[in-house]
Amino acid sequence: MGKKSRSKKLAAANPTQPPARRPDTRWRLWGAGALAILALGWGGWSWWQGQQVANQFPALVAAGQAGLSRVETPRDEGRGHVGPGQTVRYETDPPNSGPHWTTWVNPGIYTTAPRNEQLVHSLEHGHIVIYYDQPGEEAMRTLRAWVDRYQGQWDGVLAVRREGLGQRLILTAWNKILRLDRFDPAVAAAFVDKYRGRGPENPVR
Repeated sequence: MGKKSRSKKLAAANPTQPPARRPDTRWRLWGAGALAILALGWGGWSWWQGQQVANQFPALVAAGQAGLSRVETPRDEGRGHVGPGQTVRYETDPPNSGPHWTTWVNPGIYTTAPRNEQLVHSLEHGHIVIYYDQPGEEAMRTLRAWVDRYQGQWDGVLAVRREGLGQRLILTAWNKILRLDRFDPAVAAAFVDKYRGRGPENPVR
């Protein structure tokens, strides 16, 4: 009897027996499962940290009220619209009022800065735009938590990368600006709480 005939008889005798799984396949499955568990664990830990930071927000707001005396109120440059692609020369850097495009930028973290003409429209909506560069891991964790917490169409928070700031941060709202030499969570939270949702296009707070 040939080898092929013996193989067919063995297969017929064990019709429900699955083919032997190659060892490397088993290890790949185990590895994929372990990675999935790690990813879930990291996601849960990140969510928990975000919740902790968000829960501290009211206390930070109360502690940072005195720092609002450093908020600048530049000259209001108006609210007109310009054509898409047109460049606007703003008096203040970064801008916090003035002509802007009809498109805006939604709340989120941006490692590449959108156009000023779009960010100004976001400020008109009532969003807060926070410019950062390398503020440190703890500061970035806090900013991410704030961005995740405030995602509304008229009262959100944007964190926008601005190279050259180093540890400094700049917070902007419509016609308001606050410059920090380094991240001060209390003063920053007080700024976000005071001006978020109070843009001239549709105030919601």
